[in-house]
Amino acid sequence: MSSPAEYYNSLPPISKAYGTLCLLTTTLVRVHILDPKFLYLYYPFVFKNFQIWRLFTSLIFLGPFSINFGIRLLMIARYGVMLEKGAFEKRTADFLWMMIFGATSLLVLSAIPIFNTYLLAVPMVNMLLYVWSRENPNAQISIYGLVQLRSFYLPWAMLALDVIFGSSLLPGLEGIMVGHLYYFLAVLHPLATGKNYMKTPKWKQDCCSIQNRHASKRSCSATSHQHWDRSLQRKKLQTQSGLGVALFDLENTPCNAIPVRTGDVEAEPHSRVNQD
Repeated sequence: MSSPAEYYNSLPPISKAYGTLCLLTTTLVRVHILDPKFLYLYYPFVFKNFQIWRLFTSLIFLGPFSINFGIRLLMIARYGVMLEKGAFEKRTADFLWMMIFGATSLLVLSAIPIFNTYLLAVPMVNMLLYVWSRENPNAQISIYGLVQLRSFYLPWAMLALDVIFGSSLLPGLEGIMVGHLYYFLAVLHPLATGKNYMKTPKWKQDCCSIQNRHASKRSCSATSHQHWDRSLQRKKLQTQSGLGVALFDLENTPCNAIPVRTGDVEAEPHSRVNQD
């Protein structure tokens, strides 16, 4: 059995950094080094008083120590880590780009009065959970040992638990909305049209050195997109040839769970694109 230090060191870089920032922020609030009123997102203060840090601190503050805080932190440690090690394996830059897209989308969404949310860390965690559930739709999940359900429905089950625990419904719902927007642009739309608008910028490829410092400059992000484009072409050929099942049966056969064959070449699921 590994020690806590060994477990922490084994975590992938982005999930580890984000979880650490969330824990550190709440700890500093608990010992009264940080005042939580300076962490909330409030756009009049951002633009009128130039308190730009609120755009960042609202994304890493999960609230005070509580059951809800513990659940969210465990969700980062479990589902965020599994997502980064699974679907985004060897794609550190792509995972970071997904986080940046999610954070930016939540900041824009929160500027709309009906979606105004002061703390965006909870929606960020729900976004990670939603993307993981779409990448692993058929995994069996046990909630407190009482209910068994497919992971496809886990984000909605957590939304129901928020209501039961007396938390607001809006943050979790915003996370699901942004998660679905990312999944549509990064997976569903490219499968339908062959066009990927969520490609990681080239300058983000330097982030791959976080995961593998001995890799060449042609690693990670650029390579992942080459495999990704080939996988899309194979799945389109499978759809056109009439083999297998319908591509967009989102509930029963999500696109990343469709094993297909085109001739003698087997196309791998989206979550294993980079393991060729």
